[in-house]
Amino acid sequence: MASPSSEQATTVVIERGALNVLIHALISAGYQVIGPTVGEGAIVYEPLESAEALPVGWIDQQDGGRYRLVKSGRDACFDYVVGPQTWKRYLYPPNQRLWQTQRRGKGFRVKEPVAEIPAYAFFGVRSCEIHAMQIQDRVFSEGRFTDPGYLARRERVFIVAVNCAHPAGSCFCASMNTGPKATGGYDLALTELMDDKRHDFLGEAGSAEGAALLDNLPHRVAGADDIALAGETVAKAAQAMRREMIPEVAGLLKRNLEHPRWRQVAQRCLSCANCTMVCPTCFCTTAEDVTDLAGDTAERWRRWDSCFTLDFSYIHGGSIRREARSRYRQWMTHKLSTWHDQFGCSGCVGCGRCITWCPVGIDITEEARAIRDSEEGKHHGRD
Repeated sequence: MASPSSEQATTVVIERGALNVLIHALISAGYQVIGPTVGEGAIVYEPLESAEALPVGWIDQQDGGRYRLVKSGRDACFDYVVGPQTWKRYLYPPNQRLWQTQRRGKGFRVKEPVAEIPAYAFFGVRSCEIHAMQIQDRVFSEGRFTDPGYLARRERVFIVAVNCAHPAGSCFCASMNTGPKATGGYDLALTELMDDKRHDFLGEAGSAEGAALLDNLPHRVAGADDIALAGETVAKAAQAMRREMIPEVAGLLKRNLEHPRWRQVAQRCLSCANCTMVCPTCFCTTAEDVTDLAGDTAERWRRWDSCFTLDFSYIHGGSIRREARSRYRQWMTHKLSTWHDQFGCSGCVGCGRCITWCPVGIDITEEARAIRDSEEGKHHGRD
């Protein structure tokens, strides 16, 4: 993603109606616009053809094991935060055919899939989700093994970010330094500005292409009051977050691999894999071979998997992690601790999806804090 020049960094104000112009301009530029809409009682990311499909007037109520969409009482376009889907499903598809082989007489022919790589415009991306993409960039582009399909899709993405006006009950991005304001990694960033007298957006360019597109929208140069209101909006969102991740979590988990808390949380954990399916950074997969009934065609598919499934750690002789305790410990410790060793950053962006979509409401921030508190208790003689 290109860094904005001083000219590109100019901030402008665009009216609400310009969102339609923006979406149509992206479509005209050859992008398939993917954005938020209401589907099956949640915010989902689907193709957009106009701003009318946005979740106008909806807000999401989220907490541990709870998600509800309710009417907000105002016509904001982006009062929601995040739903169960992530942009990962477009960059790293849940099901992907790796190759196909067909019988040819006594031999066979292997065909690698030749798929057209779409040019996506992701519309309404939150700061935590941009950070999640940047984490997956490291996973799939660095080291000995890279993912060419991911890289090809990622290179063609145009990102329209939206700064958060309020957090969901399960958000903790402020403590992860991943939000609520997008600070980079986007082509355009919008902040929705609403009060009794106005409803428009502060727009900021993050790339040359974004600046060119923004310049073609009906706009005016932002004044000091506009910029101050946008800053105040984001600051209030950060201050309103009820959850936070303790800063010393990486070292804490490494010191406490045999802590009794792992067994306590395992008594609640269903090993359903919801947390990993909704996580924007998890990347575990499995390979599955399928054949037709005649045995003339065979295919290998890559499918999303989870470290919570019993078969995921299966090797000759059985599964390494037979208990929910070891599977939860593996997930949380990798996400918050050993991810640093592998990729130089945390694997968590504080979006809170794992908390919201856990059927029993297990809270990753609460589990980390409980281990820390028990460790501090021991240091003070309170075992």
